Amino acid sequence: MEQAIDILRETAAIMGSSLDLKGVFDRVMRVLANHMGIQLGRLVIHDDMTGQLRIEAAHGLSAEEQRRGTYAIGEGITGRVFATGQPWVVADVRNEPEYLDRTGSRKGSDKPYSFICLPVLCEGRPVGVLSVDKPYVDQATLENDFRVLTIVAALVAQAVRLNQLIRREKEDLIDELAELRKTLKDRYHFSNIVGSSPAMMDVFRTIDQVAATRATVLLIGETGTGKEMIAKAIHYNSERKDKPFIRVNCGALSGNLLESELFGHVKGAFSGAIRDKIGRFEAAQGGTLFLDEIATLDMALQVKLLRVLQEREFERVGDYRTLSVDVRIIAAANVDLEEEVRARRFREDLYYRLNVVAIHLPPLRERREDIPQLIDHFLDKYNSANGRCLRKISRDLLNLLLRYPWPGNVRELENAIERAVVLSRGEHFTEDLLPLTIRAFAEQTRPTLHNDSIDDLMRRIVRQAFDESGGETGAIWDRVTARMERALIDEALQRCEGVKLKAADFLGINRNTLNKKYHELGLDVAPAEAPGDASSALPSHYIPEGAVFRPIPSNAPSTGRQ
Repeated sequence: MEQAIDILRETAAIMGSSLDLKGVFDRVMRVLANHMGIQLGRLVIHDDMTGQLRIEAAHGLSAEEQRRGTYAIGEGITGRVFATGQPWVVADVRNEPEYLDRTGSRKGSDKPYSFICLPVLCEGRPVGVLSVDKPYVDQATLENDFRVLTIVAALVAQAVRLNQLIRREKEDLIDELAELRKTLKDRYHFSNIVGSSPAMMDVFRTIDQVAATRATVLLIGETGTGKEMIAKAIHYNSERKDKPFIRVNCGALSGNLLESELFGHVKGAFSGAIRDKIGRFEAAQGGTLFLDEIATLDMALQVKLLRVLQEREFERVGDYRTLSVDVRIIAAANVDLEEEVRARRFREDLYYRLNVVAIHLPPLRERREDIPQLIDHFLDKYNSANGRCLRKISRDLLNLLLRYPWPGNVRELENAIERAVVLSRGEHFTEDLLPLTIRAFAEQTRPTLHNDSIDDLMRRIVRQAFDESGGETGAIWDRVTARMERALIDEALQRCEGVKLKAADFLGINRNTLNKKYHELGLDVAPAEAPGDASSALPSHYIPEGAVFRPIPSNAPSTGRQ
């Protein structure tokens, strides 16, 4: 009895010490060998892939013998125990025809050996079989061994169950990781980065060429221009896409902390270093390290970074061992690094080492033609995330968004659209949904002509026309009257829902006169072909159903690059 308690105590301690099923089983079998004289032990489990029983862990068997230990369900003693869930005890295997000796471990043996085979049950269902071989002593010893092994089998069942759960979770994580990598590659594919302006097309052509190489890349652009997105696009379209993408904001940490963050440290390297820590370079092994705000690095760290770029090696803080690393560097700066070099705030040699391929990301004010597409993208994104239906935007509001200088670039535009979606109550995008800074800009730039009389307005228009002529004579009359006629006809058509007969009656002119002027003034040109027409970039679902789409008058404020 005391021996049995010792066996179970040691077995329970081993079971709780590790998640390695094979190692745990081998240690348990050693305990049983010491106390009970067991010579062979096998843990057989059901393989869901093949539908067969195979040896998962063993004690006293060679690798070749373990490979031979496979059984069909119901085959031999092992197969029968798994199929029925009932144990089987054989006093002498020489007299048992169901003992297959599939592993060949008992060939030529002339001594009596007992075989104890027990089901490994999880939630009442067999998941495996535990079996042992030992020299036969007597019937009482065999029965006592059976009772002890029954409890051991129950403990082993818990280890098998836990191992299966961990294995399934690991497989699920592997599948999720593969799906995540595919999603990231799709998300950061060049075609999914919003922008079709000439400036952005130049960027796309460059990153398409550089992605497949090992070259160091320097991204230069104002805050909010999408430097991290471009860095991820380069990584996830390169051969390193299955390796880590690690980002470090160099401006967020001081020199000593940043050095530890980049290169890691060993225990005791400084106050608070209570254990070894790997740095971002080690974490990014085989992948890409994105160093944002690189211009904020202090001189001492610039020297160490230069060495990594040149030699591909470094030491952890407080360590003497040199580590080699294979990492691609993508650096980003929101200031002119050449100016920083001239001011001696940035090392010239490091600048040239980083500046292998430089990509300049244009600010949003230099690619205004992308704004309608970006608005469309962010509306889709945040409508979906917040369960909103904000869709319809007027031409005047779009023109406001086109004129606004966007000092925060794409990030500011995204925040403005997210705010509008969150605060919206319907599908109409109104000015009051915009941030205060944009509404203040609208007030500052909105014409104040509405308080003037028509005579005053006409005089101001005439004076502006004279000023714009630059002293040129002979063309002012035609220029002013043509613009006035164009504005009158366009406004009348809008008020009369595009019906020319109604517009002519509204203006008090003959329909034929309106048609003649309509063609002379170029109002019959399709909107997409009309020069300077900002509405050509307007997404189709921004136009309310049934609305008439007409060209903007030639004297309307420009919505192009400013």
